[in-house]
Amino acid sequence: MSDKEIVISVRNLTRNFGERRILNGINLEICQGETLVIMGGSGCGKSTLLRHLIGSMKPDSGEVWMFGQDIAKANEDELDQIRKKFGMLFQSGALFDSMTVGENIALPLREHAKLDEDIISIIIKMKLELVGLRGFENLMPSQLSGGMKKRVGLARALVMDPKIIFYDEPTAGLDPVMTGVVDKLTIDLTRKLNITSVVVTHDMGSVFRIADRIVMLHQGNVLQIGTPDEIKHSKNPIIQQFITGAAEGPISFMQTGDNYLEHLTSKIKE
Repeated sequence: MSDKEIVISVRNLTRNFGERRILNGINLEICQGETLVIMGGSGCGKSTLLRHLIGSMKPDSGEVWMFGQDIAKANEDELDQIRKKFGMLFQSGALFDSMTVGENIALPLREHAKLDEDIISIIIKMKLELVGLRGFENLMPSQLSGGMKKRVGLARALVMDPKIIFYDEPTAGLDPVMTGVVDKLTIDLTRKLNITSVVVTHDMGSVFRIADRIVMLHQGNVLQIGTPDEIKHSKNPIIQQFITGAAEGPISFMQTGDNYLEHLTSKIKE
């Protein structure tokens, strides 16, 4: 990592929901051009960490540095400028049903860039080409499969030529073939465009296909950061139970259920 540019630096990040600590002093560095996967069970803090990385949540303490700024301390105008430099693929695709595919993709351009419509039309076609959906710009979201919606969401995430893309459970709800398609797109786009990909998922097949490095979270703590091979051969029993899906081990069924209920309760309170 020493010879790679660090594009995101998380320093002693702490977040509480009421009396429960969700993130417990997280330290993490993410490098230019890598695919970093954040994994862990329900309620472990991975979605909360993602929300801090994109600036939609402020920590109780700690720092999140991106593009030379601590976004934890940035105001809304500063955050708007930072957000132009990264894209986000939401779990559902988050397309607007009343807009065509092309209009969904063009939305960030129309909000943040002063471009002629002819130029916007060309950019839409280029981004759809990247995700394998050439000629789909006039369709409505209701005419698309779940996998197609994810790819349109990815095209929209790419439309501002970001340096970083964040993925929130990108393969959730997809069949194995479409999961493989989305995984391949993630790998290809990261390498061809030299962007940084940060992926939150618990899909173990995807994790080991796409990751350059993996962060394992458990109860708000980083258990280990390593390459896929290092994680596969980790001696930590929690990590081994998680990646193998074993019913018995340090992560009990009741513990997982309690954590998830607490996680849901925290979301409701928030």
